[in-house]
Amino acid sequence: MDNHGAPLSNSFTDQRSVSGTIRRIRLENFMCHSNLEIEFGEWVNFITGQNGSGKSAILTALCVAFGCRAKGTKRASTLKDFIKTGCSDALVHVEMNNNGEDAFKPEIYGDALIIERRISDSTSSTVLKNHQGKKISNRKDELRELVEHYNIDVENPCVIMSQDNSREFLHSGNDKDKFKFFYKATLLQQVSGLLESVDTSLKAANALVDDLEETIKPMEKEISELLGKIKNMEQFEEIHQQLQHFKKKLAWSWVYDVDRQLKEQTEKIVKLRERVPTCQDKIDQKLGEVESLSENLTKKKAEVACLMDESTAMKREIECVRQSAKMAAREKIALEEEYRHKLNSVQKIKDHVTRLQRQIKDIDEMAIRSTQAEQSEIEEKMNQLKLEVEKGESLLSSLKEEENIIKEKASVGEKEMEHIENMIRDREKKQRNINTHINDLKKHQTNKVTAFGGDRVITLLRAIERNQHRFKMPPIGPIGAHVTLVNGNKWGSTVEQALGNLLDAFIVTDHKDLVTLRGCGKEANYNDLKIIIYDFSRPRLIIPRHMLPQTEHPTILSVLHSENPTVLNVLVDLSGVERQVLAESYEIGKTVAFERRLENLKEVYTMDGYRMFSRGRVQTTLPPRPPRRHTRLCASFDDQIKDLETEASKEQSEIHE
Repeated sequence: MDNHGAPLSNSFTDQRSVSGTIRRIRLENFMCHSNLEIEFGEWVNFITGQNGSGKSAILTALCVAFGCRAKGTKRASTLKDFIKTGCSDALVHVEMNNNGEDAFKPEIYGDALIIERRISDSTSSTVLKNHQGKKISNRKDELRELVEHYNIDVENPCVIMSQDNSREFLHSGNDKDKFKFFYKATLLQQVSGLLESVDTSLKAANALVDDLEETIKPMEKEISELLGKIKNMEQFEEIHQQLQHFKKKLAWSWVYDVDRQLKEQTEKIVKLRERVPTCQDKIDQKLGEVESLSENLTKKKAEVACLMDESTAMKREIECVRQSAKMAAREKIALEEEYRHKLNSVQKIKDHVTRLQRQIKDIDEMAIRSTQAEQSEIEEKMNQLKLEVEKGESLLSSLKEEENIIKEKASVGEKEMEHIENMIRDREKKQRNINTHINDLKKHQTNKVTAFGGDRVITLLRAIERNQHRFKMPPIGPIGAHVTLVNGNKWGSTVEQALGNLLDAFIVTDHKDLVTLRGCGKEANYNDLKIIIYDFSRPRLIIPRHMLPQTEHPTILSVLHSENPTVLNVLVDLSGVERQVLAESYEIGKTVAFERRLENLKEVYTMDGYRMFSRGRVQTTLPPRPPRRHTRLCASFDDQIKDLETEASKEQSEIHE
């Protein structure tokens, strides 16, 4: 049994010697099992263990071995999902007894029968072997014949009761719900659906027959008139046989011509009727194209208006930047002019120093030839000249320092100008993002559905409306459009974080409607559409108080409201919103999640974005995600639009500044 007490197989309670009972099962790289082999006893077998130890995996392996699809197990969407992480393939080996009067082809398989199903990333194969392990068949029809022989129906909840089916059965509190479970488990619901579809087809056929009879009545009337004329012609035969002979030929020739014309008209009518669906499809296609072109025209007009506003704002901002650039250019020209002037002064000083050095050299040469008296006078002049040289060198040094300072100022001015331009670009980008969010919120305010998938949802809903005759029940969605917050927008962002992409999902009542809705999604270019199958006829789930977390803090279910009970049932069954608690701060959330150890508590979400939960002794706290610009679950977007418009105005003033 699994952890809810559902039996693994309807044959486990029989003796091992009875044909159809399971001897042993072996799993390799299947779900959480690397290599597991179990040999079952002769009577009732119990499998116990902690949650996550792999009990349900054994039940799932038996279902897969007997040909169940991956979705039928409600544990995965494809068979390759059952392969253990890090492995390339998986194997399920089941050995059954095959002796006695009810044996399946004992002359071929012997007293034992082996089913092996191997799963890889790309394919899966099933092989049937005899008691010696020799391969007998790998055809699906052979496995289907074996399953029908032993009356094994793994998708019937009366044979294999999964966790979801057991929860549904235990929660049904009245005889009506139990009868619904019986009605579904015994396949009477499926038979009823088939009978209803057959009845609908018969009614359509009868209506078609009535229409055809109405079209035949004018022809019958015309034929009766022709018969009357023929009788009149026969009366003339008694009087003038010879004349009647020619008149008879003439009358019959006219009848044949009328029959030919009737046949031609009938063929034309048939051809015209065959062309009616094609013409209707073309009309629907043209209407769809007209609607699409009208939508595109509206979008283009809105985009052109938005671009015109942005262009005007950008022109004003470019003009401001140009004025700033002109001022910076004038300042740069002035600095360059001053730099050239200083450079000329430095060059003049260098020339003067060169001339002085030449004079000193000449004086040195004259000192050699002059007398002792003249030498003292020359030395005095040399000292004066040296002082002038030192002053010139000092002035040259100060001018070089001034030149470096001017260069540094010019470099700092260029960097500051570049920094201002970068700041303006960042502010403009931020302002464009804010305007985009404002347009999205205005669009959501006009039609709340667009908040959960954008314009693709509108296109999808129109495709659903065009194909509504193909659905058994109209789909429900997106889920977020059917849900509102009880206490305003206080918990909006927190609830969105908890529910995630579930708000964008659609709900259908069966697999056929899922395929139809997926086709509508492809038609609307909505390929990543999330679809949930749920029984629309189920009433609103009533959760007993002892199964809820005993805390004064609200749960997600308590702050949500919906007029559709199916939406609330899906949120309870898929997300467990009745066991997800909301806390106003990190400390409060930590106390509720870890210190009180509340029963039936799944997760705690805080207003500042933290997510906390316990799994056994392991305590986990996940950090906040980046906050959303706006809350999609709010009843009105006016406040958010005003806040964004204020922020956009602030960004615009900072850009001008």
